[in-house]
Amino acid sequence: MSNGGLPMPSAMEEKLGYRRGPSRPWTRTVHLPIPGVTTRRLRLLVPTASLPLGKRRPLILVCLAAFAVFCTFAVFSRGISNQGTDWDWSKPVDPPTLVFKREDLQRVWLWTVTSGQYPTTNNIPKQIGLHSAPQNPAIPKRRSTPSRFRQPVEDTETYGVGAKRVYLDIQAQPPNVAYPPRPVPGSIVDMDVVMKHCDFSKDKYVRDCLEVLRLGGGLDNGMRVRRGSMDDWKYIYVLQENSTAAARDLADDSHVGSLRRPSSIQAEHDANDPNAGLTRKRGSEWETQVVLPPAIHNRPVSSSNDPCDSDYPRIFHMFWTGPFTDKPYMALMSWLFTQNTAIHMAQPPTSSPVCRPQFWVWINPGPAATVPNPSALKDMFTQIGTNPWAAPFLHPRFKDVIKFKMWNTTEQLDGIPEIKDEWRELQETLFNSGGHIINVPSKKEEEEEEEEESSTEASSSKSASSSSKKVDEDDMLNRMGSKSSSSYDRLSVILSDMARFVLTHRFGGVYLDADTIFLRDWEEIWGYKGAFAYRWSRLPKYNTALLKMNKGSALGTFLFRTALRNGLDFHPMTISRYMADAYSEALLLRLPDALFDAAWLNTESFQRERPPQPYFYDFENFFEAKDQYNGAPATLGFEGFFRGSYSYHWHNYWWRPFDKARNFPDLGPRFAASETMARQSELIGIHRNKTIEELWGETDVAEDKRDLDWSAVMKRTFESYIRGERPNMYGEWISW
Repeated sequence: MSNGGLPMPSAMEEKLGYRRGPSRPWTRTVHLPIPGVTTRRLRLLVPTASLPLGKRRPLILVCLAAFAVFCTFAVFSRGISNQGTDWDWSKPVDPPTLVFKREDLQRVWLWTVTSGQYPTTNNIPKQIGLHSAPQNPAIPKRRSTPSRFRQPVEDTETYGVGAKRVYLDIQAQPPNVAYPPRPVPGSIVDMDVVMKHCDFSKDKYVRDCLEVLRLGGGLDNGMRVRRGSMDDWKYIYVLQENSTAAARDLADDSHVGSLRRPSSIQAEHDANDPNAGLTRKRGSEWETQVVLPPAIHNRPVSSSNDPCDSDYPRIFHMFWTGPFTDKPYMALMSWLFTQNTAIHMAQPPTSSPVCRPQFWVWINPGPAATVPNPSALKDMFTQIGTNPWAAPFLHPRFKDVIKFKMWNTTEQLDGIPEIKDEWRELQETLFNSGGHIINVPSKKEEEEEEEEESSTEASSSKSASSSSKKVDEDDMLNRMGSKSSSSYDRLSVILSDMARFVLTHRFGGVYLDADTIFLRDWEEIWGYKGAFAYRWSRLPKYNTALLKMNKGSALGTFLFRTALRNGLDFHPMTISRYMADAYSEALLLRLPDALFDAAWLNTESFQRERPPQPYFYDFENFFEAKDQYNGAPATLGFEGFFRGSYSYHWHNYWWRPFDKARNFPDLGPRFAASETMARQSELIGIHRNKTIEELWGETDVAEDKRDLDWSAVMKRTFESYIRGERPNMYGEWISW
């Protein structure tokens, strides 16, 4: 508004809402001291003096400040006073899961250490409360006794009584330097050395870790780019013969007889509480005393005539629901290309220092929530034999190393002694993932629903009934496999979270998700007797996409009893809570993801200033990268793909074909039937009217994709080995 340029009285300005200067805020910041905390202050917003509070303003401000101080003091005092009780107020989001008392945790630890399944020099956490060092046959004898003047530590050391370690200098020897040598049979990986060079929490780069893994494992193919002593990078060793001490029997409970609580968590009112410092699951009682079998006798491979150890079977497990596709096909193909299975020989040697691993493919014959019918096993093998992606693995050459097995949830859970008598109480909430439960109707409820549907269908039209049936086939409870990002088979994923722990506890070995390809021989991994998963990218949590556990271990007993009391929840984040609440994360080693998932940190914008080769900013780059990055796959090939890693996890792109241009098993004339089936079903229409001979004709190279993606290069590399056109990773040519 204008008044012709004449000055306006201030009273008129106020009436019209004008201000000569910037408006004053309604609140201002006040910083108050926090009792017991000298480095931080409490920040409060209080009304400014411009508010119409009159003479009572100072009194109101003082009252607000006093109330804030009182609340702060109450929160801190309550948190301190609740240490050692059933509920820990410092973790409101994740309630405690612990149901094992201290004495039972000690027994789990002692069983693991004495059985040789704790091959590390890391100490036992003070919260476990062991008062003396248990003997550890998985680490060498101590060279010298510790000094009595050393600074005391509350954590408990383990006393090494194991064989001497001889670290290996693994290199390809001239003139055979085109391919790396196979790992030494019976060799073992030192995870302490791996953690030293690869631990993300210690600011180690994936790129640097892969170089250590590559050179220390002899995968540089004699290129000799690095010079100088590399003793610090040697992480693979063998045990010296005749130098192993016998493991102590767990019948001697001298370590457990006197429970020790760390002084830092003792309090006067907890003086008579043997579980002081442990936070029990709310509303639960402690587990009854754990009964464990005798400790396993630890012995080096060289001391036995049989290279395979029945206590530590070399079995890879994979779980699959739905029609077999190119995804599990690629996992198996990469396994044949890298592992020491001796399939390149027409007849494997009868005596060999190598223990041939096996791959067990567990097929869930129907939707995750259904029970297999009596003919399910026969139907499963019929479907495998007629599936182009699965049928090649029924070839006699693979029969000793690849086994197809049927998954039966009831049978498998009944095979776990720790839960077989109790798991049925949780049957209706069996699909539990991170506390999110998907309710599956019982058989009685299903029958009632079917009767209701029958009466409804009788009064509806035939077309409406047909439409309803199509909808039901894609219902969450009836899905078999993930067809797209929008129709994800969530139930099968939750079931697989449980299956990996069931299989490794029952049979031993390593579980891998089907979205994995192998990148090198796992010989030294098998030599490592400890249990492990790997890190969830930047987070200090577990990713159980890869899980190694020992058959019938104390760790397995702890996990299954704890999971039973927590709703049979096996989600990786929940497993992280089980282990952390019990101060037992060291029993399930959390390896750096560089070993099995080297692209993960880059996809979450970490370490992009020094990425490994190749550089993926998204997991989709494995299947399709931008043109400026896609010259590397065909140029570098398999040898240029995260060299040093043991495997690669490509994270759930189930609906993306590995090779768009050749989306069929390209294995040569011996597997012609599978290729023909795949071509007839996958190449839509254009080859339907051609003969088999015409289908077998090679397409022109001009029809191929110009810039091959990494996924296509991997598939064609593995297939060319089976066709006999190139050797495998270690220079071994297949002989047909």
